[in-house]
This record gives sequence, C-alpha cells and structure tokens, in this order.
Amino acid sequence: MLNEREKFLNLMNNYSSWREVIEDEAKKPYFKKVMQYVDRQRTVKNIYPLRKEMFSCFQKCPLSKVKVVIIGQDPYHGEGQAHGMSFSVKEGVKVPPSLQNIFKELKEDIGVKELPQSGNLERWARQGVLLMNTSWSVEKGKPASHSNIGWMEFTENILKVLNNLDKPLVFLLWGSHAQKVGKIITNPIHLKIETSHPSPLSAHRGFFGSKPFSKTNEFLQKNSQDEINW
Repeated sequence: MLNEREKFLNLMNNYSSWREVIEDEAKKPYFKKVMQYVDRQRTVKNIYPLRKEMFSCFQKCPLSKVKVVIIGQDPYHGEGQAHGMSFSVKEGVKVPPSLQNIFKELKEDIGVKELPQSGNLERWARQGVLLMNTSWSVEKGKPASHSNIGWMEFTENILKVLNNLDKPLVFLLWGSHAQKVGKIITNPIHLKIETSHPSPLSAHRGFFGSKPFSKTNEFLQKNSQDEINW
C-alpha cells in the first residue's frame, strides 16, 4: 500500500519543474496530515477538486515559466467546477460569478471586444500565469471548509520558493486570504497588486477599476518579459 508521500508524488508525474519543491513538502508531517484528512473526508463527503486534479496548476504552469501568480481563496465548491486552478473551470462549465467579474474587469482594463465565453484559464497558465488558492480543497457547498486544516503552510512554502526567484514576478492578491499569505512576498524585485476579491460580494470594494491586467503587462514589459495575452 502506498504511503502519503508516494501517493502525492504519483500525482506529480507530469510536474517535473516543480517536483523537487513538492518532494520536500511531501516529506513533512504537516503535509501528510493534511492529505490524510482530505482523503478520509473523500470517503464520506464530496470534496473538490478531484484528487488527481488538486495540483494541476503546477502541471499547467511549470516553475521555469512562471511570470504571474494569481492567488484566490479556495476552490469552487459546486459540482464539476474546480479543477486545480484558481478561478478556472473546465470547458463547457458555466462561468462562475467571480470569474464573470474578472472578465468584466479585463474588458474595462484592456478593452477586449468581447468577454471570453470559456471559463477555462489554461490559456493563461500556458503563458506563465500560476493560478493557485490559499486552500487546495473544499467540501461541496461549504466555502472555506478546509481553510484551517493546514493548507496555509503549504501555500506559504510555495510562495517562499517564488519569492526567492531572481526573475521579477507579478503577484495578484485578490481578497484578504490572498493578502495575508502574500506577506511572504518581500523580495523588492517583485510586484504585488492587492485588491478585494472579485466575488459579487466584494468586487465593488476595490477589484473593479484596479486594472490588474494592464499593470501586469506594463511590469513584464519593463522587465523584458513577454506580456500575457489575456
């Protein structure tokens, strides 16, 4: 029978650029405890995303390609929505309200003619946008239900790795959870853009009008990196 570390590394077969980072985390007692808790919950409750998709953001955006990090709160808690990348949903899934607001700001910010019809953000990830949450699992219909089970340590450790990179990155910290963990980012070469969460409950408190997409591209251009085709 596979132990927790072996189970997790099996999920990371395609995540070569992140593998060394994740191997170190998978050895730690806190991580084993979190994964064991989530697996036990899966036997009696609906937990999202699927185990095989929990860390897909690392697969879609290799460490060597990261230019932008978008940090949300926790995965979508509706059936069939979450697939391991913050704010993103699979092809054919209705665009959730938070992502609708992100697209509205995108249109206002950089003047795209039409709002995207697909909520799948893999197209961003492939260009170097790491889409991560502060929590990596959630119970169906219960937002923030896994926010206090130990995921924060994992998220902080991932951000420490990114903070130490010598390539200037942009961190988009959307909401109080993201801003709390974002305090890890202290390297002055990076840019942090902090706003309210794009949820309908809070988007009007600072997210709308924040122009995160144009500011990101201006920073990337200034630092001789390719802009993101949002």
